[in-house]
Amino acid sequence: MNLKDKINNNLFTLIGNVADELNLQTYVVGGFVRDTIMHRPSTDIDIVTIGSGIELAQKVADNLPVKKKVSVFKNFGTAMIHYYLDNKEWQIEFVGARKESYRSDSRKPIVENGTLEDDQNRRDFTINAMAISLNKATFGELVDPFDGEADIKRQIIRTPLNPDITFSDDPLRMLRCIRFAAQLDFSILPETFDAITRNKERIKIISQERICEELNKMILSSFPSLAFKLLDRCGLLAIIFPEMVALKGVESVGEKSHKDNFRHTLEVLDNVAKQSDKLWLRWAAIMHDIAKPLCKRFDAKVGFSFHGHEVKGSKMVQSIFRRMKLPMNENMKYVQKLVFLHLRPIALVEDEVTDSAVRRCLFEAGDDIDDLMILCTSDITSKNLAKKAKYLANLELVKQKMLEIEEKDRIRNFKVPVSGEDIMYMYDLQPCRTVGILKDRIKDAILDGEIPNDRQEALQLLYKEAEKLGLTQINK
Repeated sequence: MNLKDKINNNLFTLIGNVADELNLQTYVVGGFVRDTIMHRPSTDIDIVTIGSGIELAQKVADNLPVKKKVSVFKNFGTAMIHYYLDNKEWQIEFVGARKESYRSDSRKPIVENGTLEDDQNRRDFTINAMAISLNKATFGELVDPFDGEADIKRQIIRTPLNPDITFSDDPLRMLRCIRFAAQLDFSILPETFDAITRNKERIKIISQERICEELNKMILSSFPSLAFKLLDRCGLLAIIFPEMVALKGVESVGEKSHKDNFRHTLEVLDNVAKQSDKLWLRWAAIMHDIAKPLCKRFDAKVGFSFHGHEVKGSKMVQSIFRRMKLPMNENMKYVQKLVFLHLRPIALVEDEVTDSAVRRCLFEAGDDIDDLMILCTSDITSKNLAKKAKYLANLELVKQKMLEIEEKDRIRNFKVPVSGEDIMYMYDLQPCRTVGILKDRIKDAILDGEIPNDRQEALQLLYKEAEKLGLTQINK
């Protein structure tokens, strides 16, 4: 097969011409070839040459209008060029063909110079082991020793060599296998999947950072539930995310039972994925019921309950993020907030939708209110279609009420119009409990609709409440 028409642009022609000048066999390999055959956009290009990848990169850069010529990584024998073409930034990595051998206690290989065949043998999957020649005499020719093109047509993921060796050598490939299955909607060959199951314990030599990098890519796929189902089937999920596995199962007592919270969580995750590509909103979907196993209670009259799981779950977010080496920053706090608040709009639906309750929800959610509503609508997964339709319709009423109140009262992210500093100055107070009581009284009065969100109205209330506490205004 010749893919000349697929790569017929000035960039690949230039690389091929430079390679010929240096008398180097040179190929574009890996994911770019796969995506080209699948008609998927890709701007990450891996170039393999039988010789020095650094030398080739430097010579290519001399012929390209790039600001920063070449980023060289001598320890790895690689070089990188960032190049803008057709209003896109192309990342071009150059490396010499190599063969690898591994030790049992590390995924870092012992690397030696090798042939194209050696380089293709070390690739993770057949769909990533194809190469396209860039030399003028063979420009566009596909080198496909493991029939990767056929596997693309069959939508199959398998390893080029023995899968047990492939996964044992570099256990991260097990996660990559599942990630590609989720991203491409491909099936994993049974022998390949069985090898993941056999080698799952090897994942423990991989750093949490690398594991979560792959996990995040799975979560960002179109149907992330597929990845989690595969992770669970092969046993990897129990190792890397045991709290999620704990959601599995249905318990029954007599005629009373609860739903499988693992399946429910995956359904919520897919529902969120249909509406948003925000990674941390999807993480909130994963974590929203994470504490249910710890909060499960049974009462003969009402059946199973999970009271307080939103509070306990928000606390669990921090410990899980820390263990998994996820960012302990505003992203973690965002997930915590959504987990803590995820029942609030549903409660508004079940009770009377009062202005006061809506104001408090708007205040606590702040700028994340729209994301919270996406999570809440996604959380309605009842198989009772009439019940589901009713809840969704009621949530729409809540959304409309929120818009009306936000436009009228400017509650989202509002700050109390009289600050603690104002109160301390006016009544000559040091920081104390009394200041907090007065400030909270003003905040609650605004949220409950007693007074409008206005400084003068807030001051008048402050004077009254301070007088009740026996305070005399010193400064005006």
